[in-house]
Amino acid sequence: MDGYRIEHDSMGEVRVPTDALWGAQTQRSYQNFRIGTETMPPELIHAFALVKKAAAQANVELGCLEPSAATAIEAACDELLEGRHADAFPLKVWQTGSGTQTNMNLNEVLARRGNQIAGERGLALSVPLHPNDSVNRSQSSNDTFPTALHVAADLAVTQRLIPAAERLVATLARLERQNEGIVKCGRTHLQDAVPIAFSQEIFGWRGLVESAVEELRASLPGLRRLALGGTAVGTGLNAPAGFDRLVAARLAELTGEPFQTDPNKFHALTAKDAVVFSHGAVKALAANLMKLANDVRWLASGPRLGLGEISIPANEPGSSIMPGKVNPTQCEALTMVAVQVMGNDAAIGFAASQGNFELNVFMPVIAHDFLQSVRLLSDAMASFDEHCLSGLKANRERMERNLHDSLMLVTCLNPHIGYERAAQVAHKAYEEGTSLREACVALGFLSAEEFDRVFKPEEMV
Repeated sequence: MDGYRIEHDSMGEVRVPTDALWGAQTQRSYQNFRIGTETMPPELIHAFALVKKAAAQANVELGCLEPSAATAIEAACDELLEGRHADAFPLKVWQTGSGTQTNMNLNEVLARRGNQIAGERGLALSVPLHPNDSVNRSQSSNDTFPTALHVAADLAVTQRLIPAAERLVATLARLERQNEGIVKCGRTHLQDAVPIAFSQEIFGWRGLVESAVEELRASLPGLRRLALGGTAVGTGLNAPAGFDRLVAARLAELTGEPFQTDPNKFHALTAKDAVVFSHGAVKALAANLMKLANDVRWLASGPRLGLGEISIPANEPGSSIMPGKVNPTQCEALTMVAVQVMGNDAAIGFAASQGNFELNVFMPVIAHDFLQSVRLLSDAMASFDEHCLSGLKANRERMERNLHDSLMLVTCLNPHIGYERAAQVAHKAYEEGTSLREACVALGFLSAEEFDRVFKPEEMV
């Protein structure tokens, strides 16, 4: 028929668009799962290409695949790794829970493109590349998908999320240095508290990001244990001895990451606890960034009737009706991303609990949500850094005024007049609208000279 070619699988004939690189099984999935708009993440397709390349290398080394076939498969994989043929992967996330159809999508595309490459380069193949017999040799969807998931998650965290977080840390370290010597009012429970140096407050923000990076790094060893070699149920049926170790070593060479085979394939196929643990660290980073963004938003509130202790860049008009209004939009974007990540964490936890018998059948949604979290959080940190945090400036005048208006400075009197008397001073000053100095002297607890000698807010940090 015009515009179509006929492909075959074990269930019979299927019409596939003439120019499509995929085959029958991909087409069936494309037709049967018209659910939503979410397609498999490109990071997962990239990781799958790495897995298929490593598997081809291992298979040829173990004598399971002829060298020319492996060369053709590797060349096709390299094209995917370069970002080519993105339109060849149309399948939705909402498909079979094992990800079998996505594995077959890769197998079919690589087989067809590999055969084309063999013809273009004059590679002699004893038989044409077959999606199952050649590209999927020694593998199952049940071990390739969790392997690709782990590889994609590891690379996303190490190559995207951690670098974005470290750039944010560098900006915070610079702001610390720039704001040394500025003392401001601290706040607990959204109420005035004892003084703090602004650089100390920023140091606390930096710790939010640095601690989360440490937790992310601590989660990586679990992601680096791979299921490949377990095949269908963990027994390794149809995989040659040593295939699991060899393919893990090839993946380590291809990525620069220390991947290794999981010694317990039964656990590797059914459990997703390593992904849950790692995404927990992603969620922790999101929670800490929520706190950081909210602190910045509060401190920048105003400009006249809020705290107004810092200013942030004015990037765009903030209101369609109020002229001149500027809003903390980057803070809002970052907090929305944090909320999405927290929602993804709940979904991943629920999905990981569904490892019935020898296989978890929620892997596509786990992959989608994990990679979305990393992508969004990385982008949001970069945007927040560039368009907000880098331009943050202290309003020294407002900080000083707020500091000296704070009743909690009375805390420095505790060693001299005691907690109970200091509380009386604070209450009297608040109720009568006077200064702490005036209240303390009026109560007869200290003379004016004694008060001035011990009351030094700048020395309280």
